[in-house]
Amino acid sequence: MASATPTPAARRGRPGYDQEQMLEVIVKVFTDHGYDAATLELIAKRLGLSKSAVYHHFDSKSAMLELALEQVLGALEAVFTAPEAVTGLASERIEFVVNGAVRVACERQLALQLLLRLHGNSEVELKAMERRRGFDAKLKQLFELALTEGSLRADFDPGLAERFTFGLINSLVEWYRPGGRFTPEEIADAVLRFLRSGLTTP
Repeated sequence: MASATPTPAARRGRPGYDQEQMLEVIVKVFTDHGYDAATLELIAKRLGLSKSAVYHHFDSKSAMLELALEQVLGALEAVFTAPEAVTGLASERIEFVVNGAVRVACERQLALQLLLRLHGNSEVELKAMERRRGFDAKLKQLFELALTEGSLRADFDPGLAERFTFGLINSLVEWYRPGGRFTPEEIADAVLRFLRSGLTTP
């Protein structure tokens, strides 16, 4: 399911800028204007660079999108493929995945927002959306295992459990603020307590 992480372009161009710093600005442009409407001119203007200087770092706008999406997709991939997510009791694996996904949502907030807003108008978008659906399927499978082992309420459908869980996590793109009232650790703990109270058996 996972594609290889794109190889970063050489860090060249205007002194003081590198690809990672530029991506932060580019993701903001994509989320502010939408990927399709975010022209290279808009991106260059926000960066304070010429179009040619931007192309020193990225081959194309689609390459920018692919690298931006990999920030969140790669991080989620690492959560779902970690040993704690693939072995042990389903209930424990779910807690590990939820904890990790909350942290990714907080740390890669803009990249996640970009992922959630994709329309599938390009090959890069379609591949990213397919990878996202893969995470949905993996979490649903974990809830199915939890139902089998008796740690998920028998009257709760695993598919709904997955949708509700990712719905909670994805909502962080709308209200979470780094350095705000709640830390990622506190949010992850609250989400898990919420799930335990509503989805799991006593």
